Amino acid sequence: MRENRVPKECPLLAKKDFAKTGKKGDHISIIERTNGIIFTTWLDNSVVTVASNCYGISPMNQVKRYSRKDKKHIQVSRPFVIGEYNSGMGGTDLMDGGVNCYRIGIRSKKWWWCIFTWLIDVSIVNAWIIQRKSGKAISQLDFRREIVNVYLTRYGNAPKRAGRPSTSKNSITLNRISDDLRYDRQDHLLVEIPEKKKRRCAGEGCCSIIRTMCKKCNVGLCLPCNYIFHTK
Repeated sequence: MRENRVPKECPLLAKKDFAKTGKKGDHISIIERTNGIIFTTWLDNSVVTVASNCYGISPMNQVKRYSRKDKKHIQVSRPFVIGEYNSGMGGTDLMDGGVNCYRIGIRSKKWWWCIFTWLIDVSIVNAWIIQRKSGKAISQLDFRREIVNVYLTRYGNAPKRAGRPSTSKNSITLNRISDDLRYDRQDHLLVEIPEKKKRRCAGEGCCSIIRTMCKKCNVGLCLPCNYIFHTK
């Protein structure tokens, strides 16, 4: 809950001050006697405040968190009410938590920019949640990287390198093709390589030097290898 939603008769330490003075796993709990509501603030990656009329801080449990200071995972204490809240988080809470993990940090003076970047973040996080439910376990960071790779492959221009272009198989690895792009079965057309240049076929076990390429994946492929290359 937001800091300004806490009643004045339950003075919790300000989030900014708590984040500066506390360490990961610290908590503060205050009971509002009139209605029997317990307000709990817990320091995780950020300061979290929850209110409950049926759960308190006991029994405390341990959770694994990554410590930037120690550069390793450590065990930190977590109030019982936080664990119960996490187990019953709804879709909106999951989305907000995902957005806060990797929020777009590009700034602009335009008034609409924060709305635009928020919509992009929400779309990415919701797509990531749907993908995880489909059975493919992937972190949000890797999911965002996949999206970037797909768009760079489709619409980006590879930097020109000085010297004679290589035709070795090692040059194929420079074009990191996303699996989503490679196996989407759409518009993988063989075209002639521009300027009548040659490439080594990217097909597994094929050593042919060819003049054709997949226009979408931007890799050299001969006709027999084209179907195999784009099929799982």
